[in-house]
Amino acid sequence: MYFISVELQEKLRKIKMLIMDVDGTLTDGKIYLGNDGEELKAFNVKDGLGINLLHREGIIPAIITGRKSEIVNIRARELRIEEVYQGVKDKLAVYKHLKEKYGLQDEEIAYVGDDLNDLPIMEEVGISFTVRDGARTLQERCDYCASKNGGEGAVREIIDLILFSRGSL
Repeated sequence: MYFISVELQEKLRKIKMLIMDVDGTLTDGKIYLGNDGEELKAFNVKDGLGINLLHREGIIPAIITGRKSEIVNIRARELRIEEVYQGVKDKLAVYKHLKEKYGLQDEEIAYVGDDLNDLPIMEEVGISFTVRDGARTLQERCDYCASKNGGEGAVREIIDLILFSRGSL
């Protein structure tokens, strides 16, 4: 059972889109490079199941990340995430594009990130989340800080909160 304020539950019920950062949020933030420049990242399977549950509830998952990696495209395809934006320098501009594309209001969008480049979006969305090992500034300003680190099921925890608020868990 989740112990969250009535105010946060009300905000969670309005969510129609969850935007996620990748490195440090969906992953532990470590980037493994092989001798041939091959990049590896580890994703948490529980986060993946949570994203599939979002689809079931009609909530749109999206990714906005500052880095660019084919690994992210592969994982997004596996999870049926159609809105994937990589190599983004201005995350807020992409956020505004998504908001307009889907005709959503700020209060209908949630965002989870882990570092200072995520702050501009976090200050716009209806609900902002960070992971336990997210930057202190984000922890101080977000609506909810997950009890788990990035890449260790923090995104699933956040998704479970959204679904719990709707009576889906």
